Amino acid sequence: MAGLTETGKPDWRIVPQGDRTLLLVFGEQIDIETGRRCARAAAALRAANIPGVSDIVPSFNQLALHYQPGLPDTIDRHTQLISAIQKPLLAALADPAQADTSRQIKIPVCYGGEHGPDLEHVAEHCGLTPEQVIHLHSHQPAYVFMLGFAPGAPYIGVHDTRLAIGRRATPRTLLPAGSVAIANLQTMIYPNASPGGWHVIGATPAVLFDPEQEPPTLLAPGDTVSFVPISPTEFQALKDKQT
Repeated sequence: MAGLTETGKPDWRIVPQGDRTLLLVFGEQIDIETGRRCARAAAALRAANIPGVSDIVPSFNQLALHYQPGLPDTIDRHTQLISAIQKPLLAALADPAQADTSRQIKIPVCYGGEHGPDLEHVAEHCGLTPEQVIHLHSHQPAYVFMLGFAPGAPYIGVHDTRLAIGRRATPRTLLPAGSVAIANLQTMIYPNASPGGWHVIGATPAVLFDPEQEPPTLLAPGDTVSFVPISPTEFQALKDKQT
């Protein structure tokens, strides 16, 4: 049965983190299946609406469950909380479709030139042409593991191993909002102007974070992203529509 080991025990670990967080560990590796398990678990626990739980945050291979101890009518002991989360977790992981909240999102990207100043360097480092880098980055969907670093900033992957490149030796102090950058077989889209140490290969006119919208983030953990190459003219036209 999915979610259980051969001995009938859950195949995840629950580790207390201080007095108000439980860490659910689903693996040590970064891969899409583990990421999907984290997203399914997060969706199931949100739906369970366990008293006292204040936030549920999935990541690459773990999930942080935050709770508020000491409030009336809440579950605030580790042992009680662990018992309360076992049932919805087992149900979600045994039947992946039950908690599947994934969406298919298209993200237009203008690669290279002023929008992707590191495209040529990435191509040279990887022994590819710029066109091959663009193809490998955009020809198949990629998975949104988590949001972090900045509001709405997605960690997307895992990309083809031919795009293997680490972070920049020297981070930039300022990148434009919408910069699309890669490192460690992943993509980061910077939702606002900020420092950044990944290799910028393009830019998107899409708005990743808008606090006046609901939800405020364009992407969420569990989504699948398709990068769609566009021309500089198309990029500017899409930007102009936002003003």
